[in-house]
Amino acid sequence: MEKINFTAGPSILPKEVFAEMAQGVIDYNGSGLSLLEVSHRGPAFTAIIQEAIQLVKDLLKLPSQYEVLYMMGGASTQFPLIPYNLLPIDGVAGYVDTGTWSTKAIKAAKVFGDVDVCASSEDDQFKFIPKDFKVDPEWAYFHLTSNNTIAGTQLHQVPDSGDVPIVIDMSSDIFSKKIENIEQYGMIYASAQKNLGPSGATLVIIDKNLLGKTNRNIPEIFDYQKHIAKDSVLNTPAVFAIWGCMLTLRWIKKTGFKKIEKDNLKKAELLYAELDNNPLFFPRIKAVEDRSIMNVTFDIKRNELEKTFMVFCENHGVVGIKGHRSVGGFRASLYNAMPVEGVEKLVKLLQDFTWRFG
Repeated sequence: MEKINFTAGPSILPKEVFAEMAQGVIDYNGSGLSLLEVSHRGPAFTAIIQEAIQLVKDLLKLPSQYEVLYMMGGASTQFPLIPYNLLPIDGVAGYVDTGTWSTKAIKAAKVFGDVDVCASSEDDQFKFIPKDFKVDPEWAYFHLTSNNTIAGTQLHQVPDSGDVPIVIDMSSDIFSKKIENIEQYGMIYASAQKNLGPSGATLVIIDKNLLGKTNRNIPEIFDYQKHIAKDSVLNTPAVFAIWGCMLTLRWIKKTGFKKIEKDNLKKAELLYAELDNNPLFFPRIKAVEDRSIMNVTFDIKRNELEKTFMVFCENHGVVGIKGHRSVGGFRASLYNAMPVEGVEKLVKLLQDFTWRFG
């Protein structure tokens, strides 16, 4: 039985990407070598990483001051690297706390300097996106998280930050739609294992004019400027993961943001419409304007049926809908590679289960 995978990450990727990656593990481009054994400084990988960088620049239409890096350690490693590289010793950074990942980013930043948490939705279990806050023009940067995989909320309107550069974690919704007004961002970062590629690579897009101003002596491996100077090959990079990113970026370019965004909206509308009207299941996020298009979180009114529904789904080839361990319930991740038909099947299962048990 073919499985429909709603896992939050590592997650579904386009089938053609899986197929090409599988072949490359055995024999990369007819070379007689697996991609897993080629040198990261050889011509094969050099071509891969150059294309992976250029595709990001082309897709986002990046101005010349922006550099593209592929690093390791996931978004969690970027949490401390951001203040290390961008927050002056005597400076202040602004953060909005919208869930687990922004909370971790705040904790890491406090090691390096002053942090102003200007807004938080923690008191309501992160079930909404705070909007009533002010940006201090003296902040070194303003940190946001665009999509919250655990809570199921998403920032659909980026606030005006004036001259303060926005640093934003787009790990779970990057490339899900066209990014408007790219120059308002000082830095965009994203771990790959959602819309971009397999786990192991982390994308960093940064305005190089922001660097070198902290008055810190930063060890080479933690210094964005050093990684830029070496074109993301300061040390051995995640060769296989970056190749997967390159293949996925090719697919994104071929598909186009217009179709990707249209399909993502359709998938979310189908599922939320069912949850809003189903007598047994209900969406966790009530504020429609804050609902995530990528990660739909929902619960069941009869808790004793939670495990039964999980088994019901697995028996019908639907996997990965268990909610995050910290909140429970259910979560359906609707990343770019999830077909509309997959969501239609989940909706049908919700209806059938409700008919039987509701």
